[in-house]
Amino acid sequence: MDTSNIGGCAPEAAICARGIIREFEAGQTTIRVLHGIDTDIRPGELTYVVGESGSGKTTLISIMCGILWPTEGEVKVFGTDIYKLSDTELVKFRLNNIGFIFQQYNLIPSIDVASNAAVPLIAQGVPRDEARERAKVLLDKLNIGNQADKLPRQLSGGQQQRVAIARALVHEPRLVVCDEPTAALDASSGRTVMDLLREVAVAPDRACIIVTHDNRIFDLADRIIELEDGRITHDGTTMPSDH
Repeated sequence: MDTSNIGGCAPEAAICARGIIREFEAGQTTIRVLHGIDTDIRPGELTYVVGESGSGKTTLISIMCGILWPTEGEVKVFGTDIYKLSDTELVKFRLNNIGFIFQQYNLIPSIDVASNAAVPLIAQGVPRDEARERAKVLLDKLNIGNQADKLPRQLSGGQQQRVAIARALVHEPRLVVCDEPTAALDASSGRTVMDLLREVAVAPDRACIIVTHDNRIFDLADRIIELEDGRITHDGTTMPSDH
């Protein structure tokens, strides 16, 4: 499906978001979190979304990847209008095309690290042993291959985060969406994670979006989008000069 005729979207856009409004009800009050966001996410780029807490960053990326419905507007991901899919179709689309790294690791406590990292492959029907071996390759790259047979509770918070990152990347998704992927990591581990994201997620047919407050990694971005009060206030290759 060609996105070029949708509100001026570039046909090659990985994500095309137009007129995105999101409102929440709080008692008798309607709170508007996003105010008509228009943006394209381009393939082959590491795109950061930054801004103060409450600026709408997580809400925006949740809408971009089909987790949270917009009140108004439309989103196309690699040409697919995701909010015109049925619930079943949307789940399948996310499974096959999107990798998620959120602040809550959401690891399954009763299975080992390698099996946790292999979950998307197993869900796609890959045999368990093969899925685990593919997961171990990523765990090695993240320097936790020696933890593959342990349970999540036996790992530190930073190690659990790296397992969550491996899980998000193991099925080689076309879109990787990350919410503070380096928040629990020291500087060296954070760089390792960002190097891996660039290696795996940044390619001509893929895109990577990262919500972050971590100024240690700002220099690695290809593009930085800043939100303030639910509106885009900056979109460029570097942070604005007042940061």
